[in-house]
Amino acid sequence: MTRTSPPEAFVLTGAFRVVCRNPRYLEELAARNLRILLITGEDHRDAAETARKDPDHPAYLIDDIAYVDGSLDQEGSYTPGFVAQARRWRGRYTVRGAYAVGETLVEQTGLLCDALGLPGPGLRATRVCRSKYLQRWYLEEFSPVSLVLPPGGREEADLAALGYPVVVKPATRHSSSGVVAVGDEAALRELLTSYPAHETVLIEQKVTGQEYSVESLVQHGRPVFTSVTRKETTESGAQTFVELAHSVPNAHAEADAALLDANRRMLETLGFRDGIAHAEWRTGDDGRPYLMEVAARTPGDGLVALYHLATGQPLEPQIIRIALGEEASYPAPTRFARQVYLEHGTGPLADVTLDWPGVRPLWVGESGMWPELAPGAKDDPATLRALFVLKEAGARLGPLASSDDRAVTFLIDAPTPQGLDELEQRVRGAVTVTTDPEADGEH
Repeated sequence: MTRTSPPEAFVLTGAFRVVCRNPRYLEELAARNLRILLITGEDHRDAAETARKDPDHPAYLIDDIAYVDGSLDQEGSYTPGFVAQARRWRGRYTVRGAYAVGETLVEQTGLLCDALGLPGPGLRATRVCRSKYLQRWYLEEFSPVSLVLPPGGREEADLAALGYPVVVKPATRHSSSGVVAVGDEAALRELLTSYPAHETVLIEQKVTGQEYSVESLVQHGRPVFTSVTRKETTESGAQTFVELAHSVPNAHAEADAALLDANRRMLETLGFRDGIAHAEWRTGDDGRPYLMEVAARTPGDGLVALYHLATGQPLEPQIIRIALGEEASYPAPTRFARQVYLEHGTGPLADVTLDWPGVRPLWVGESGMWPELAPGAKDDPATLRALFVLKEAGARLGPLASSDDRAVTFLIDAPTPQGLDELEQRVRGAVTVTTDPEADGEH
């Protein structure tokens, strides 16, 4: 009797919506006849099970989903459920690769790759990239002065020894959640009372200067593609650091050499082997690049779409190639692309209008699904590709305290930086976001 081999499979991990918002991963794996396995949070169960029954939804391609419990403010809380499920699958499938699409399960995916001998960033990289205070421990050369407050260590901490202003960061959250700047010790002590007692908090001296990110495709420990993205945040008008714009590539390239050199040395220190790294940096007033944080997964927001618009080629196939141990490459940008998040008033979202020929607002709040945006040719005119409304009608809009508070975004690209800047201003003038403060006051 001939014994059949287990079917070959690939494991994706991360929030269900994040995975489905990047359907090309699913399409690439399905085209290779690999069984697609997903590990996601228990809170996504209802949405995922409903979507899997819809032949028109990307989730229809997923062969099996496992749901794990955990909390972002409790380190390692997802690991037991993740390992239990991975062990069950190891007996049923021949797993050929794994990749963390979102932030939540990066460390656990690193454990999976290590246990099965699969290509991945490596245990050090995946552990450190999920912990802001471990990044300061391993990457001190690139870091601002900082202080770690473990659970139970806040009262006796010498906060007077810090140089103010400082930035407070919960150690394991993402999307700028809980990241706040404060100007003195009294304000800091008051802020610390707002974090759960079990949560580790990182405090670091505030670095002023332009913010960037560096995206790196790394294979066999060597970057095969790197690019600098320029960022704008709410920092100038608030104490928060919510990202408001991404520009790919950086049009002010005079800072790129120092950033890329620091980024290369940072990845070497992490022992980063195979995957994509998304590192956020600031160039300080002293001209030195300071690492804000680094992630071992796909960049968030619309950066994947921006790279597609800027280079003409999608990133996802190359990420899958790296995860499967196949040689990867990616072209340099030939256009300039930008994503802009609009600031807005407070109150229930009443309407979003756009006065632009051929483009209308696309409300994606309920599904979280973005359509794929087709890139233009190198010398095509400056173009508005899409405007997305990220919330549902009637959703209450408040101050921008984290990335989840943003409501409206648009994506543009152009052959020159000047054309991109001009187009951004034209689009801003064509968009109206209407809130209803009076309706908000009735509740």
